[in-house]
Amino acid sequence: MRQRGGRVFGIQSWVALPQAEEECEPSFTHYSSAVLPEVDGDGIRAKIIAGTLFGATSPVEAVSETIYADISLRAGSRITLPLNHVEEVALYVVEGTVAVDGRASRPGELLVLRPGIRPDVSAATPSRLMVFGGAALDGPRHVWWNLVSHSRERIEQAKQDWRAGRFPLVPGETEFIPLPDDPAPSVVRYP
Repeated sequence: MRQRGGRVFGIQSWVALPQAEEECEPSFTHYSSAVLPEVDGDGIRAKIIAGTLFGATSPVEAVSETIYADISLRAGSRITLPLNHVEEVALYVVEGTVAVDGRASRPGELLVLRPGIRPDVSAATPSRLMVFGGAALDGPRHVWWNLVSHSRERIEQAKQDWRAGRFPLVPGETEFIPLPDDPAPSVVRYP
């Protein structure tokens, strides 16, 4: 692929940890697509990446309540998403044209839903969306580059640790990526 070129598609997602888990040991677990449950029927195909949806539960472990699903809809199909068990939920329209509770949405739009609703989703065209969310965070998070914390001071310390090479190496990786120029940190606030 690198030699020939071509289109690559992916969505990278990050899950913020509860404050009590922010300093846990880093870990990585690979889950093949084959172990992730799929739900098919009535114009919908859903791959449950994390959590439980449509009666199917993913084996992916999470430290807090999490839902993450890749949903494809045929043109003309309509579903009600059973999300009343999740506090914070958003839908990201990947492709196609969908209406969520009657509001038309297009690719690239992120719809943050009010807590406790069961959104009605209809597809005007073949469509794909990501559904994600979970338990509400226990306070605001500060984001700078790949660093996320509830504490600005912890992010500054992590920047110093990165520059000094105190982060453990990723197994099999030899390339060091320097910190980018210092952009202003962003703050993600949750009610």
